[in-house]
Amino acid sequence: MSYQVPQPKIFACTQSKVLGEKIAKAYGAEIGKISFSRYSDGEFQPSFEESIRGTRIFLIGSTHPGPENLMEMLLMIDAAKRASARHITAVMPYFGWARQDRKDKPRVPIAAKLVAKMLETAGATRIITMDLHADQIQGFFEKPVDHLFASTLFLPYLKKLGLKNLTIASPDMGGSKRAYAYSKALDSDVVVCYKQRAKANVISHMELIGDVQGKNVVLVDDMVDTAGTLTKAADLMMERGAASVRAITTHGLLSGDAYEKIENSKLTELIITDSIPIEIKSDKVRVLSCADLFADVMHKVHNNNSISSKFLM
Repeated sequence: MSYQVPQPKIFACTQSKVLGEKIAKAYGAEIGKISFSRYSDGEFQPSFEESIRGTRIFLIGSTHPGPENLMEMLLMIDAAKRASARHITAVMPYFGWARQDRKDKPRVPIAAKLVAKMLETAGATRIITMDLHADQIQGFFEKPVDHLFASTLFLPYLKKLGLKNLTIASPDMGGSKRAYAYSKALDSDVVVCYKQRAKANVISHMELIGDVQGKNVVLVDDMVDTAGTLTKAADLMMERGAASVRAITTHGLLSGDAYEKIENSKLTELIITDSIPIEIKSDKVRVLSCADLFADVMHKVHNNNSISSKFLM
């Protein structure tokens, strides 16, 4: 008698429940049943409410701070391992703590490496994520990592806009490689902003390298947190004669007074994905869903098909 591989089951962490339901629908499956017990001191315990023995499971959850989101993912992975799941794939649209990918000064942690080791120790057998803050974070894992690119969502959107005199911009030197990749795909020019920080999330000085006179500029970045860099770059480019400035960023953290900065800036629009659940508070913010992208990749992973078509840049 031949053995048939069971169909995978999809579960979502609390913080990504809406996205998880979208992904499950696009996949053509029902979202799995999971419950949480909470103690009065804040401790919580996830429990799978259906058998997952011998199956591949996909656990969907972005691990943006605070730490409870990461802890929830770790506990769900551990519970799945102890319930005899065959494969445990952590689907993390946003991989949190990734900005701490190196020691940039003495006596600080490399949090991204620590998170990678915790996920593997908990029992994850594969990671699917999107637009890591630094590509080399893949090397922190001993398990397979499928690193997807939101360019598969953003490039069709930008082409549909049909902007004349298009120029791609990077808001900092570190994102110049990403900007060049977009410019190559769109056959456009590139400009780069050079910034100096007084401290985290605080910019002391910014300069523009390149000409934006009369250009429709699109800033590209992997995340937007306080929106300080993007809005300052947009205002600087408009001062230098740009016709318009848009921004595309994969992960919309949008913390602090980010919405106020966006509203008061000269940005035409900010385009983000729904990798992180957000409450839209500005008409300038547009959200493109990544659900179809993840559902398609999950299908291919389960059926052992190539996913190289999803690695546009």
